[in-house]
Amino acid sequence: MRIPARTSTARTSPARAAAIATLALTLAGALTACGEAGSSGTEEAPTAEAGAEGCAPVAGEQLVVLEDDKQLQNTDNVIPAVNAAAATPELLAALDAVSAALDTPKLIELNRAVDVDRQTPAVAAQAFADAEGLTEGLTATQSGPLTIGAANFSENQTLGELYRIVLTAVGYEATVQQIGNRELYGPALQSGEIQVVPEYAATMADYLHGVVEGGEGEPASSSDLDETVANLTALGEQVGVVFGTPSQAQDQNAFAVTQEFADTYDVATLSDLAEKCSGAATVLGGPPECPERDKCQLGLEEVYDFRAGEFSSLDAGGPQTKAALTSGEISVGLVFSSDASLAG
Repeated sequence: MRIPARTSTARTSPARAAAIATLALTLAGALTACGEAGSSGTEEAPTAEAGAEGCAPVAGEQLVVLEDDKQLQNTDNVIPAVNAAAATPELLAALDAVSAALDTPKLIELNRAVDVDRQTPAVAAQAFADAEGLTEGLTATQSGPLTIGAANFSENQTLGELYRIVLTAVGYEATVQQIGNRELYGPALQSGEIQVVPEYAATMADYLHGVVEGGEGEPASSSDLDETVANLTALGEQVGVVFGTPSQAQDQNAFAVTQEFADTYDVATLSDLAEKCSGAATVLGGPPECPERDKCQLGLEEVYDFRAGEFSSLDAGGPQTKAALTSGEISVGLVFSSDASLAG
């Protein structure tokens, strides 16, 4: 037998009505509390006070590099490398004009022009040369063909095009030839098959240290630019390579966070990161070998006493690491200091 639904409404006594009203107020207060920051209703944004437990990732669009205030990284400044037989004073002076015009922010913008705005290295280099007046005062006193070698990545190709522009201005028939990695173009530079290469001081010093001394003894590179260039110059003399003046532009390992992370936890340097963000909530991202490398996690621990709570195995300053930073999957990540994504 189906029981029909009740359709009548019973009257409520005054005492029962008062009790119901009291219960309603109590429930309303409880529901309001559930919506307060930090409750299960809305998650509270991280604050600097959370630093004792580490600094959880904070998503954001803009990446910023934390200052390496204790000089963990070596000085990989852009520097012209020239076969000794081709190194005339006029050639070196033209290349030094490029060095004088470059710093890291400008190199980042050049990389952005190519990697983000999709200009060719030649077009980006010409626009920069025009804006900086690179050929002003250069006179065509030289002649003959000249080959500039470039590694197989866009930044080095753009630098090669800048060298081509100034060397053409002093009279050379200069061309840029992509020759792959250092193990390929290094011997070609020494033999004179190519005459000029845009190089990186610390990395080239370590490479020549391996060529000349088999990598034995103290490293040739350091966090001191003058020391690195002195070692580089001495090694170059032994293999027939001379070097121009180093620029202020650096392409080296760096550690980046989102601007939102930096603002949330008030960090600007790696010392700030170590002081405020060592702890379980902090996630460091980088290539798989990072935990054992003295310029990556191991170095952060030894030089800064920074302790991440977790390591996320990604890539070496590539799209995985940058995506993990902007999406809020990692707190801090290894990048390269001239990466186009660092452009403001």
